[in-house]
Amino acid sequence: MQSHIIITGATGVIGVRLAMSLIERGEKVVLFVRSPDAAALKIPGASNYVRWDSDMESGEWTGFVSGAKALIHLAGKPLLESRWTDAHKEECYASRILGTRHLVSAIASASEKPKLFISSSAIGYYGSFYNCEDTPQMAESGSKGSDFLATICIDWEKEAMAAEKSVERLVLLRTGIVLSTRGGMLLKMLAPFQLFAGGPIGSGRQCISWIHIDDEIACILEAIDNPAYRGPINLVSPQPVSMKEFASKLGAVLGRPSLLPVPEFVVRLLMGEGGGYAVKGQNIKPGFLLAQGFVFRYPKLSEALADLIGHKK
Repeated sequence: MQSHIIITGATGVIGVRLAMSLIERGEKVVLFVRSPDAAALKIPGASNYVRWDSDMESGEWTGFVSGAKALIHLAGKPLLESRWTDAHKEECYASRILGTRHLVSAIASASEKPKLFISSSAIGYYGSFYNCEDTPQMAESGSKGSDFLATICIDWEKEAMAAEKSVERLVLLRTGIVLSTRGGMLLKMLAPFQLFAGGPIGSGRQCISWIHIDDEIACILEAIDNPAYRGPINLVSPQPVSMKEFASKLGAVLGRPSLLPVPEFVVRLLMGEGGGYAVKGQNIKPGFLLAQGFVFRYPKLSEALADLIGHKK
């Protein structure tokens, strides 16, 4: 009987919340992590903490793949948390491509194959654009982009799709900007606002397709439980906003002005090539989720920010 759920990337912002949610509902959870001891301290209550990294083709971890109810692959080196160099870009690409390839290989070799493989992707798949008003809103059938982030997502999904011949269901999570005070864009923007120095990044005209961390987790749980969930799924709120509007609403929730924009040249100076993506965005529609009748707890940005900042999620 297939009994356990495996998670890679479990110590990240999404992974921690997902792992704890599954443990709390009584699931037998196995975490594939770089440091089992550190993970056990951060996420108590899992059934096993197994050494795994994206460059490991084999090891003890492969034995846990057989008999899994689901394998949820969230791991990947953070893209925008370091200045972009050729080495950093190569590491980000390899961590996603090789990690997925090795997991898919283990699935294919398992004596009792997992029924479900959920693999991360991102809305970067569609490419990045400067102006919200000039960007067509894209659902899952939208065209592929051609920049570096799109290439990563496209190749990442190709590796994951090789599992289709081994599992009953494959889900590709095209996640937008996940709002959480534990990490990501919102955390980076909070400090300057709290110092009365906040404002939009870049022109302020780029689209922010966002999702509250609670809705992100609810979507993944639904993907585990609901057999109708398969293929690419855009994990974003139904109401994207411009960066200017995002900064304005964040300032209003914090009771701070939103008057000091961060110019694009400053972002590029700090982040190198990656700064070019920090001042662009995507206008994405959660087409699959809306068709399935998924109910967002936080469809409106002002309510999402109020909840997050009030409860430090």
